[in-house]
Amino acid sequence: MSELAPLIEDLAFILVLAGIVTIFCKKFNQPLVLGYILAGFFASPHFNLLPNVVDTANITVWSDIGVIFILFSLGLDFNFAKIKSIGGTALIAAVTELTGITLLGYACARLLGWQPIDSFFAGAMLTMSSTAVVSKTFEELGLLKERFTQFTFGILVLEDISGIIMMVMLSTIAAAGAAISGTEMLGSIGELAFFLIICFVCGIFFLPTFFRKVSRYLTSETLLIFSLGLCLSMVVLATKMGFSSALGAFLMGSLLSGTAFTETTKKLLTPVKDLFSGIFFVSVGMMVDPALIIKYALPIAVLTAALIIGKTIFSSLGVLLAGKDLQTALCCGFSLTQLGEITFIVASIGAALKVTSDFLYPVFVAVSVISIFLTPSILRHADKVSGWLLRNLPARLLRLLPQPDEAPASDEQRSA
Repeated sequence: MSELAPLIEDLAFILVLAGIVTIFCKKFNQPLVLGYILAGFFASPHFNLLPNVVDTANITVWSDIGVIFILFSLGLDFNFAKIKSIGGTALIAAVTELTGITLLGYACARLLGWQPIDSFFAGAMLTMSSTAVVSKTFEELGLLKERFTQFTFGILVLEDISGIIMMVMLSTIAAAGAAISGTEMLGSIGELAFFLIICFVCGIFFLPTFFRKVSRYLTSETLLIFSLGLCLSMVVLATKMGFSSALGAFLMGSLLSGTAFTETTKKLLTPVKDLFSGIFFVSVGMMVDPALIIKYALPIAVLTAALIIGKTIFSSLGVLLAGKDLQTALCCGFSLTQLGEITFIVASIGAALKVTSDFLYPVFVAVSVISIFLTPSILRHADKVSGWLLRNLPARLLRLLPQPDEAPASDEQRSA
């Protein structure tokens, strides 16, 4: 009888374990991402009460595929029409938040004694919230139709773009070595710009025309296979040119978002993305080492506090500066108080390329797990906090703040 491959044993174990843990997370109203991370910890050598994964190298390969599909899916959701529909609110809020949180995170990291490069990326990684966690939490709490959610998702899109820029920066610094100069950085930015222009020209003029001409021959199965083939081809091309695989996946997703088959592709991709992204989050959980958490307890506590307090303040301030009322601003701010999947990707790329220190990855995994766990509770208190502020802030200050948008008058009211 033939011997079963270790990969199949590992997949059977982690998928069943992940299924059981996520059921409990659903029962206790916690995000599924948290369940995957916990399942990964239970399957890791750091937890001895259950069997451990046999071949971690294979799981790493599968998790890399998960990163690709997560970014591909984000790209499919990214289009300029979506950003334009929310006006300048998301842009003003995102710039305010990104600037404030990056500076706050950098200052905290420097006070902890970290090197400048680690401090910079620590501050930047604190800016990236989780689209998956936010959307799941909104759905579970029945908030998807609330007015503030469109602004929140707009900010998340811009945060994802900043994460892509960080990946490019990591690849550039790694390729140039420690002695990177301004000229080398400008050269890399020029190469990236040329690469993006070529890709977008091909995407604008070739892909929509191609899909229109072959639309009658595209079955669901063919569309899925062809889309995944295009995604992986762009990943290969981006890697060959010295950029990250995540950038290639995101770019192909954004190119396909301009075709007539975007929504169909997203629906077909969902189970594939769920499988591989679940394995990715399980692999993240396998990196959770209690010994390291104890060792870096102070940085984890400091960065978690900086994340929750800083996100609430700077995100809310940005939305206020964009002209929205206090309640809308606070709801947006409370929604973004967690670290997301892009943070893991950036941290793992930084560690793999030896640009950042190895301890950054487990520290940010711990911060993310804590913040994800707290997200539903924090969001539930947004209305209470905004109501308390509206009752207790000085009337003079309240008059200076933007007021809630008035609902448009009905035809009957206008004719009265």
